[in-house]
Amino acid sequence: MQEISVSIQETTNPTILKFSCNSTLIQGGSYEYANIDEAKNSPLAQQLFYLPFVKKVYITANFIAIQRYDIVGWNDVQEEVREQIELYLNSGALVVNESIQTNKKEPIEVYAESTPNPAVMKFGVNKVLTENDFEFKNIDEANNASPLATELFSFPFVKEVFISDNYISISKYDMVEWNDIFAEVRSFIRGYLQDNKTVINENAPVKKAQELPKAGQNVVLEGTSSKIVEILDEYIKPAVASDGGNIAFQSYDEQNKVVSVILQGACSGCPSSTATLKNGIENLLKEMLPNQINEVVAING
Repeated sequence: MQEISVSIQETTNPTILKFSCNSTLIQGGSYEYANIDEAKNSPLAQQLFYLPFVKKVYITANFIAIQRYDIVGWNDVQEEVREQIELYLNSGALVVNESIQTNKKEPIEVYAESTPNPAVMKFGVNKVLTENDFEFKNIDEANNASPLATELFSFPFVKEVFISDNYISISKYDMVEWNDIFAEVRSFIRGYLQDNKTVINENAPVKKAQELPKAGQNVVLEGTSSKIVEILDEYIKPAVASDGGNIAFQSYDEQNKVVSVILQGACSGCPSSTATLKNGIENLLKEMLPNQINEVVAING
């Protein structure tokens, strides 16, 4: 029988360390435990919780991740933990009783990204959340439409919520700084999605954020309006989405050659929106549609 070896890997979170194994630990999925009571189906996790600095244990097919309390630094204890895990695995003892499914979690990753709008933080997820864009200005708009947005509004600092594709953009009030709260919000979103709770209700009775028609779709728009939509969709929207926002075409005034667009998510109310439009979108449209564009007007969603 091959001897199991365990190696140490750092993560982007300084409180979390990964202990990777050269052998399969469990057959599928992953398990997360926040305390010894939750770890009733994992003798290994229970043993690890007897270490006073262990805060959380995460077990997947080929590694064990441990989050520590701040009472110690990993440099002081990581080798001891590695040896303990390696000794346990080589003893042939059970890692997880997989016949008990209570604590099995869907592997969800949530990462926080700053945006050009200092009031908005983007939370990207490794799964699709919705096929459409939804913007909620308050909890009343979220009720009966998005259970996730409704719960996010329970945080006193949450002002607006925008949900699109595989990310959530959250606008905060000025009472706090993102550095003080983003970890709490990220943890909440991750836990919510791991529990497989509903993000957007089916047939949600809410005004859906206006979507840009995709290139190649049969749309009512014709002529210059259709060309504007195609340019926005191909050149502008992907870049804006990477910053946690969205730009939706609203109208084109052919007589005055003025394009109106709706700013959503991180773009809405962003101090840099005007400069972005003048220096980016407006110039691009003028270049690609000569003599057809005089101005781009932005409307906050």
